[in-house]
Amino acid sequence: MAKKKTTVKKATKKASSKAAKKQTKTTKAKKKTAKKSTTKKSLPRISKRERIIQEIKQSLISQREALLREAEEALNALPGEINFPDMSDQATAETDRNFMLRLRDRERLLLKKIEDTIERIDNNTYGICSSCGSEIDIKRLQARPVTDLCIDCKIRQEEEERITEGR
Repeated sequence: MAKKKTTVKKATKKASSKAAKKQTKTTKAKKKTAKKSTTKKSLPRISKRERIIQEIKQSLISQREALLREAEEALNALPGEINFPDMSDQATAETDRNFMLRLRDRERLLLKKIEDTIERIDNNTYGICSSCGSEIDIKRLQARPVTDLCIDCKIRQEEEERITEGR
């Protein structure tokens, strides 16, 4: 009989320790769930527009890096003045060189616009028309990320340019 009591006590201890472990696991799981739900609530929710703007920023940063790499490679590969025996060869080489320099100048202007745009994103002024102060449509920002004018102001600007140029 004493043996049965010891065995029963051991079985009871095992059962109670298993139950305690199970309860501990359940409690830990509840705490983790509570932490997750608390964490989710404390994280700031960003809107779809803000998420798209951050994607645009990443795209602009990679575009800037690519332009800088290409510009460095092009300047290193840019030939100096070479004297060709034939005048037409000399003219062609000079025309090609000038064309490359014009392309690099346009890329330089684009780099400046990209830098300004990244700065506006960081200052939370990106997506606001610099002319009228209204919010620029997200589709326009995706199509032309470096823009600082809404579509209405851009159309007005282009019409004014046509008038001043006399077209």
